[in-house]
Amino acid sequence: MCMKEKLIHSRTCVYNINYHVVWSVKYRRKILSAEIETYLKELVQKIASDKGFTVHLFEVGVGDHIHCFVSAPPKMSVTDIVKYLKGITGRKLFEKYPAIRQKLWKGQLWNHSYYVETIGSVSEENIRRYIEHQSKSY
Repeated sequence: MCMKEKLIHSRTCVYNINYHVVWSVKYRRKILSAEIETYLKELVQKIASDKGFTVHLFEVGVGDHIHCFVSAPPKMSVTDIVKYLKGITGRKLFEKYPAIRQKLWKGQLWNHSYYVETIGSVSEENIRRYIEHQSKSY
């Protein structure tokens, strides 16, 4: 097989990159109740489906932050994924639950920062266990 055929073949490979994504509520306010978590789970799955990535796990930790286990094709940047998740969920939560805006200064739901790590196959199970065992305070 010549080198050119190998390159063409490598372009047809399909794979996903796994990420552990975490972000928090502005000022770490404990506003994410069980009702809001249920709505967020549905919303995040819809966003992922619309934008072309997959959310395998979604958990709210202690009412003030989010953990997601996400898979996406390499053409999609993790920055775009976080932008979609934080931007759309923030807007939709304020529409459905306008009272939470009163608990936050300046009307922003999510903190500007976020944490992302890429997940290899060795640590995937450890990350899944960690996300699934986030404690609830409600």
